[in-house]
Amino acid sequence: MPTATTTQKKILGTYGPGSQHWVGDGFPVRNLFPSNGIQLEVSPFLMLDYAGPQYFQPAPQPRGVGEHPHRGFETVTLAYQGSVGHRDSAGNSGVIYPGDVQWMTAASGVLHEEMHEAEFTRNGGTFEMIQLWVNLPAAHKMSKPGYQAITKEQIPTVAFGTGGHARIIAGSLNGSKGPASTFTPINVWDVELKAGERVELAIPEGHNTAVVLRKGDVSINGSTKLSGEARIATLGRDGDTLTLQAASDSHLLLLSGEPINEPVASYGPFVMNTREEISQAVQDFQSGRFGKL
Repeated sequence: MPTATTTQKKILGTYGPGSQHWVGDGFPVRNLFPSNGIQLEVSPFLMLDYAGPQYFQPAPQPRGVGEHPHRGFETVTLAYQGSVGHRDSAGNSGVIYPGDVQWMTAASGVLHEEMHEAEFTRNGGTFEMIQLWVNLPAAHKMSKPGYQAITKEQIPTVAFGTGGHARIIAGSLNGSKGPASTFTPINVWDVELKAGERVELAIPEGHNTAVVLRKGDVSINGSTKLSGEARIATLGRDGDTLTLQAASDSHLLLLSGEPINEPVASYGPFVMNTREEISQAVQDFQSGRFGKL
């Protein structure tokens, strides 16, 4: 836990969804970045879509997002309610259920699809997930694609002592290390706090930090409040701790990471360092160099 010599990170701003839209026909999302223009404050993270919660009626065919490409970054999908099946052109496939995480490294390029899983499609139900895009440094953008299927049983939990906890997906907290392998130093913690609970969290000096509220009512560092659903607070690189206090039961995602201080060129599903590299990505995709599903 933080000591008396720690310094709190400064809160830079708070935001609601910058846009709301559908991704395919299976993911109704509220986007917290980059639509809010906070890219520099959240590097190395590129995008966060909060999908749902939304009830889907039973259906004869799976909803979702059909075949599409990615290059230059990683997609991380956290399942809270509902289930999604994945398959990609690197030969990976699987289903994530509530509590699971899918961590796909697109790197040099993959095609993939993300569809509601068959049983969820037949029965219907409430769907709730977060998808996060994590940038790759230039040295790794054209590395071999990879895939990490992380089940809830593999994710260690750090208890806070009064009912709340953090699931450590990536990075480490209080000696517990997450199962995700990352290219740069990052923390991805899935946090639940009980009403009235207060916790101090150690965050590395130099990390950009974001507190994402799925739902609830929390104050950060005794001042700034996040309440309701789909809210985000960004914090600066200086300092090595933050304090969260919950006024009601609250569910959060805490992100921190060492910024990647390189140019970013993006176009749809491609994130590279130059416009020329984007043009090459489009050409490679159109030429079939991303493989086949």
